[in-house]
Formats: sequence, structure tokens, C-alpha cells
Amino acid sequence: MRSAHRTPERHPRDQEMTDAFLHRLDSSDEGTFGKFVAGRLRLISGELPWRDNASNVSCIPAGTYRCLFTPSLRFRRSLYLVDGVAGRGGIRFHSANLMGAAPYRSQLNGCIALGQKLGWIDGQKALLVSAPAIRRFEEHFAGRPFTLEIS
Repeated sequence: MRSAHRTPERHPRDQEMTDAFLHRLDSSDEGTFGKFVAGRLRLISGELPWRDNASNVSCIPAGTYRCLFTPSLRFRRSLYLVDGVAGRGGIRFHSANLMGAAPYRSQLNGCIALGQKLGWIDGQKALLVSAPAIRRFEEHFAGRPFTLEIS
């Protein structure tokens, strides 16, 4: 005899919920800019332009990644690490204003910066109010791991 009470089947996607989304909107030699959304947290993202996932000069491929709050020797504090990027390591979330490819200036080597608005610095498209945005981001996740979907 079958039970009248059935546990609903879970779709495989429901088992691993995405906690944050980074949607790329614009990319040029001045950088790749998009929207970062995590619950009620809304920020602007900045990354290097796409250069075939080459270390230190390219943004990372679109995909789903696990992010972990781990110590960074380079930054001398814990930062969120984007884990599992094929062929890459040390991809962090940190503050930066400029993310261009030569001849433009950059403060990134493949990492992801967050800011509160876009603007210009010395004629180059730039991510602004970045340090406060990173603080808001870190407070939002409070050291907890999260899943990031980049498109």
C-alpha cells in the first residue's frame, strides 16, 4: 500500500542554490562591467576584458563557482576567493577602480572588483566607491561560503 504523504522530488538545481549573480553588461579595452546581485545587495562589478582566460590579463570564464572566505598572503587579510576556475588560481574579490587592458590602466590581475557606481578617472571608464562596496559585500556574506553564477 502506498503512503498518502509523498515527499516532493527536488530538482537537482534546487539542491545547490545560487547565492549571487554577476551579469556582465559591457566589455571593452577599458574593462568588463556588470551587475552583481546577492539578495538585496546590488553592486557594480569590474573585471579585466576577456583575453581567453589568460592569467593576469583576462576576466574568468562565465560559469558557476564556489566562493570561500580565506586568508590572502598578498592582501594580508581574508578575502573571498573564487574557487575552481579552470587554469587559474588566486581570483579574489577586492576593491579597485581601473580594470583596463593596455594601453589603459588596471589595478586587477584577473580578480573581480565591486563598486557602487561607474564613472571616469583621467578619461578612463572606472568603478567608483569600491572600498565601501567591498565592505558591504563582506558584511552581507559574513565569512560564509556562497555560490556565484557569472553570465
